[in-house]
Amino acid sequence: MRPFKIVDVFTATPFMGNPVAVVMQADGLSDAQMQAIAAWTNLSETTFHLTPETAGADYRLRIFTPRSELPFAGHPTLGSAHALVEAGLVTPRDGRLVQECATGLVPITLEGEGAERRLQLEMPEAQITPLSEVEATRLTGILGQPYAAGTAPAMVNVGPRWIVAELANAETVIALTPDLAASAAFETEMGVTGVTVFGRHAEGPAQIETRSFAPGDGIAEDPVCGSGNGSVAAFRMEIGTLAEGDSYVAAQGRCVGRAGAVAVSVSGGKVYVGGAAVTTVEGTIAL
Repeated sequence: MRPFKIVDVFTATPFMGNPVAVVMQADGLSDAQMQAIAAWTNLSETTFHLTPETAGADYRLRIFTPRSELPFAGHPTLGSAHALVEAGLVTPRDGRLVQECATGLVPITLEGEGAERRLQLEMPEAQITPLSEVEATRLTGILGQPYAAGTAPAMVNVGPRWIVAELANAETVIALTPDLAASAAFETEMGVTGVTVFGRHAEGPAQIETRSFAPGDGIAEDPVCGSGNGSVAAFRMEIGTLAEGDSYVAAQGRCVGRAGAVAVSVSGGKVYVGGAAVTTVEGTIAL
């Protein structure tokens, strides 16, 4: 029997935000067992807490979608850190943890306790590749909407590989009904995790609205995506609409009834993504 939690991330309200299943003390589980558990939970990601193998790491994490393993993901990283601290399995040092995963070491900062806890991770360095004209045109057909004036989509690799596109405004993003079957085929051909789109709000607490689609990986729409929002920030830095010292809040999840808020900032040329987390389920996995 292994301890198990489900944590809602990017929200302090149970049953909002994005849930991640966290299997703790998972040393000894095989790859096949991990993938089977992830398929069974049917959440966008399920994580497995393991003994670290790299000096300086507080723990190691493996991250699975229902169909495959990811080298890194945002909300699973924050949710797992929350679960492990809550369970007393790791202890922050000066408000900081270091997670080991397939992309390397990921620094995480924590402030507050319990329901007031806020977590923030440092995104891996992004590699950005513009889409070709043919690929961009195909994506327009999938989305059924043009890009924001003066912008063009790009592939942003932060471990997960997201195709990122800016649309005219937040309202356009909210109303979007992409062709998910065509998107799944496109994602497979491009070798990407999915498609993340965003548009700007004219007013309100959130500066942008984000949506992330990954039907090729068995996730029609990810409720609130950390790596997707981190990729959006890297994309915005690349096109000059986000600068050193800037910060903003991204809203995501309303379209699937899981509203969440992602705090994004840029400091020292690095992108930081964070928010709240709350445990909604605790128990054991019978393995």
